[in-house]
Amino acid sequence: MSRRFPTLSEAARIWARIGLLSFGGPAGQIALMHRILVEEQRWLGERRFLHALNYCMLLPGPEAMQLAVYIGWLMHRTAGGVIAGVLFVLPGLVAIMALSWVYALFGTVGAVEALFFGLKAAVLAIVVQAVIRIGGRALGSAAMILVAAGSFVAIYGFGVPFPAIILAAALIGFAGARAGVAAFAGGGGQGAPGAAQVDDADTLLGNATPAHAQISATRSLRIAAPFLLLWLLPVAVLGVAFGLDNVFARIAGFFSVLAVVTFGGAYAVLAWVAQAAVQDFGWLSPGEMLDGLGMAETTPGPLIMVTQFVGFMAALREATGMPPLLAATLGGLLTTWVTFLPCFLWIFLGAPFIERLRGNVTLNAALGAVTAAVVGVILNLAVWFGLHVVFDTVRTVTGFGLRLDVPVWATLDPAAAGLVAAAMLGVFALRLGPMQVLAACGFGGLALHLAGVV
Repeated sequence: MSRRFPTLSEAARIWARIGLLSFGGPAGQIALMHRILVEEQRWLGERRFLHALNYCMLLPGPEAMQLAVYIGWLMHRTAGGVIAGVLFVLPGLVAIMALSWVYALFGTVGAVEALFFGLKAAVLAIVVQAVIRIGGRALGSAAMILVAAGSFVAIYGFGVPFPAIILAAALIGFAGARAGVAAFAGGGGQGAPGAAQVDDADTLLGNATPAHAQISATRSLRIAAPFLLLWLLPVAVLGVAFGLDNVFARIAGFFSVLAVVTFGGAYAVLAWVAQAAVQDFGWLSPGEMLDGLGMAETTPGPLIMVTQFVGFMAALREATGMPPLLAATLGGLLTTWVTFLPCFLWIFLGAPFIERLRGNVTLNAALGAVTAAVVGVILNLAVWFGLHVVFDTVRTVTGFGLRLDVPVWATLDPAAAGLVAAAMLGVFALRLGPMQVLAACGFGGLALHLAGVV
């Protein structure tokens, strides 16, 4: 490559741009990073991008944010990873905190509801576009398409747990590579036939492993120890100082456990968060949890940022001895701290080992099959989200081992369906960017509210 390697400050501007534009949930964010980092900047190529993504898919926590940390680390060592991760999360943190304050002070406002009504249509279109783009690059063979289709049927039709789907996909990829099946030889991710590919050798990082990515136990421990202390020390201090029943100690403890055991990315963790926050702890009502999810879906940053809203509302209602909004702000920030800090730890500890294994055929096949399975899972979530955007009522039908979410057609919302159709037209026919589609649909929702439609 004849281009100059970017400085840390130049890279920071790219990461800030990604953070500000990272709407649309994990699928949209991964597609955004691919477009900017692979297609535009050519920092790394297709294979290296998908190899990093496959690893991040296996980690607990938000995969898109961890992918940003991984690539930032590859480019500019630990400082690059920290900057990439912080700038990826920061816009969402600020946006969710501001909306949480508005929510706590003013409650439900018709105009705000209408704005979210429009934004949901835009997010649905962006997610559908992202599934198509990521699927087109990750499903490069009939075998990978079958893996993706099988994962969709398993989770949508039979309710198979996400970890079981991931394990099955990894075993299929591993066995296929060991058996010499050509479809698994490259680990998937070859892209759709005819799709433009960026070769690793034609990028700034190239094919070589950077010196700082060499495996060193001493270096790994030296880097990981501060992050481990920053994560666990506040949890221990809160538990000792205030007791385990204090709301801040419970927030720190619960979301720390969540950061360790929630594999499959943000979507996989939402059901558990909702159940615990609503049923077990009583921090929110079901409607409030959905409002928080709406905030996270329509603001930049990881979808799992909804946990900040949960911590905000929990401390708002249960903290004593300080002003409620101050307590709520601290509760939200504490939740974000213990949710995202472990992500840096997973990358800085594991990424050197994953980089060393980039040429391992069987590992790449297993990881490639996992990515194909995740495409099917994200498609399931896009279908679920679409049903709940367009229809007021969705019921679950069971029988013969199947468990299907089907819409009640009489509850079709014409206004929502119209906005979704307009958003799809903007994304696929007019090729509008995410911000343009979000702005147009947001104004559309407000216009419908002023006209008395919603």
